[in-house]
Amino acid sequence: MTDDGSPAGGAPRRRPLATGEKSTIVYGILGVLLVLLVAQLWLLTATTNAWLGGDDSVVLPAAVASLACLGLNVGLLLYLFRLE
Repeated sequence: MTDDGSPAGGAPRRRPLATGEKSTIVYGILGVLLVLLVAQLWLLTATTNAWLGGDDSVVLPAAVASLACLGLNVGLLLYLFRLE
């Protein structure tokens, strides 16, 4: 241990986040999550409309975009769990 409480050769320890800081981060994550949710619902609606209209070319790109939205949501959830 060094004088500042960090392990030898390591980065200094971060102080715990205050409740106000945590709530700001959580509200930011919820805002991004809401935008991603609306985008995913719009994507589902547009893809379903195109597919029912006979256009099969949009299904695969829409599935990839939806999986990207899922990945972002899972990443935000994992970040939220690590927030302490």
